Amino acid sequence: MQRFLLLYATQQGQAKAIAEEICEKAVAYGFSADLHCMSESDKYDLKTETAPLVVVVSTTGTGDPPDTAHKFVKEIQDKTLPIDFLAHLRYGLLGLGDSEYTYFCNGGKVIDTRLEELGAQRFYGTGHADDCVGLELVVEPWIDGLWAALAKHFESSRREEMSGTLTTAPNASRRTDPVKPEPGHIESQVELLRLDDSGKKDSAVLEQNAANGGQSSALIADTESSLTHSVPPLSHASLNIPALPPEYLQVHLQEALGQEESQASVTSVGPVFQVPISKAVQLTMNDAVKTTLLVELDISETEFTYQPGDSFNVVCPNSESEVQSLLQRLKLSDQREHRVLVRIRADTKKKGAALPQHIPEKCSLQFILTRCLEIRAIPKKAFLRALEACTSDGAEKRRLQELCSKQGAADYNRFIRDAGVCLLDLLLAFPSCRPPLSLLLEHLPKLQPRPYSCASSSLSHPGRLRFIFNVVEFPSRMSEGVRRGVCTGWLASLAESILLPDGGKARAAQIPISPRTANSFHLPSDPSAPIIMVGPGTGIAPFIGFLQHREKLQEQHPDRHFGAMWLFFGCRHRDRDYLFREELRHFHKRGILTHLKVSFSRDTLAGEEEAPVKYVQDSLRLHSQQVAGLLLQEHGHIYVCGDAKNMAKDVNDALAEIISKEVGVDKLEAMKTLATLKEEKRYLQDIWS
Repeated sequence: MQRFLLLYATQQGQAKAIAEEICEKAVAYGFSADLHCMSESDKYDLKTETAPLVVVVSTTGTGDPPDTAHKFVKEIQDKTLPIDFLAHLRYGLLGLGDSEYTYFCNGGKVIDTRLEELGAQRFYGTGHADDCVGLELVVEPWIDGLWAALAKHFESSRREEMSGTLTTAPNASRRTDPVKPEPGHIESQVELLRLDDSGKKDSAVLEQNAANGGQSSALIADTESSLTHSVPPLSHASLNIPALPPEYLQVHLQEALGQEESQASVTSVGPVFQVPISKAVQLTMNDAVKTTLLVELDISETEFTYQPGDSFNVVCPNSESEVQSLLQRLKLSDQREHRVLVRIRADTKKKGAALPQHIPEKCSLQFILTRCLEIRAIPKKAFLRALEACTSDGAEKRRLQELCSKQGAADYNRFIRDAGVCLLDLLLAFPSCRPPLSLLLEHLPKLQPRPYSCASSSLSHPGRLRFIFNVVEFPSRMSEGVRRGVCTGWLASLAESILLPDGGKARAAQIPISPRTANSFHLPSDPSAPIIMVGPGTGIAPFIGFLQHREKLQEQHPDRHFGAMWLFFGCRHRDRDYLFREELRHFHKRGILTHLKVSFSRDTLAGEEEAPVKYVQDSLRLHSQQVAGLLLQEHGHIYVCGDAKNMAKDVNDALAEIISKEVGVDKLEAMKTLATLKEEKRYLQDIWS
């Protein structure tokens, strides 16, 4: 078999799963994948590598490569490397990202660009998969096309060896031309999904758009289809379904026999601190659309430190009731306290099979389902295929086959991906599905800690850490009532016992937290530099910390010059969800906050149909001249915190318009100016989807 090097860098496991899929499929096409995580630098050497390289890399944060790629990126970014350092290397790269974020697929783009700068040449066009519309729209055809590209590369190399010619840069097709890339069919389909001009799309793209983009249900041919039921033409179609993933784990449940269970955290890489909740306050009125809570943690007995603008992880468990429901459905309730023993199957056909690192030894089944596995994860198609093999009812088997097939892509997106369906939903919807526990351990990803922005300053609140969050609620898929977010629901339940209108103190349970990797979302090192803060809703969190910090600094250094502080805040209603209203008035009255601009998207003035300024981006435009002056003439900094899907993009567009208008340049030049501000770390974002 012909060998190729396969590297992946993952944050939450998706890139790893895709790389493993490539590795497993390679054998059927006569190739052998040498699979490694990018962080395992002792197992490969690009400098001497003669085989083609395939890279799968995700993006984390607001455009950073995953943690497992940091060392790799640092090494290839070495400015002393010659421009032909990797001229011998041929590669193909698949980047994963989310177009709701400004730096879409930037983790892959950083590596792709640098490999090219060092002389490496693509043997296969780069793919950019978008989690916003469904990774599989790019991932599946990219993998399908990889085998022909590898075969062509090896054939070309063989001919060169036989003819004795020197290896020269291949005459790359326009699709993979690094100078002027022409989007291939895969990428163009994704771009079509993002377009608003539906009149120019063909029917297949319209169907995908309806499923993935949440477009009008009028585009769906028949509304009678559901999670468990399909209609023609899908119900009559011949299906292309993925190969059954090879089983690789052998699981035994052993009675505890009084032995102590290991409770070590498995969801966080760094140190974990157990800290008590010292205060909880509801910031919104009871009639607000969303409930926002402030929680204060007592960190005085720990070594946990932070500065304003930092974020941290809350290591949360799954819902106890959902874990019990899952145990009951699996008929394992009586064995919940049994220890789980996991081994690699001796007869497995999975290449490079390894024990999941997030499943600790000698832990109970209850602990693993509660603390280790993301039981709310949206099942991938490979998981659906494996579940189908464990289903006995013919109609149920057929529907699961449809949902994991190429022909059923629209239904998968509509009824599983976009609906947020999880394993428990599927097991309740398909009662004849009886998966073994080993299947869950093979396919359910690691339970991830949830990040939150610090909403306080240690100068103002020594030994305390505050953060705020909306209690996420959405309709349950398979039963009446409401389902809460995994972490926010848990935190809200813990806070209930001490949730007092005046924020009175009471004893409460402890929660595990861990620090996050350093970021640059901090106040300027020069306190005289003016700053603009844009944070609607809970996006105001880090700016409360900024203002508290600045207040203390000004008290400590009354003779020092401090730059202006502008805050653009937005919410729905003045009297329902105006977060930190009294605190902001205090900062404004004291001159800490020099300009406070608040917009209310659902309030109207008497005699007016709608408010003159509804959103923060409207308020920015209203103060166009001052914003441009602060950023471009006074060397100011702008910080944006909050929703990535709409707000962050709208604010970015507003800033481009402001620069274009006030400087008198076209939009392209304005965008370049914003890019420069980002490079200079003067335009910073802390955004989430």
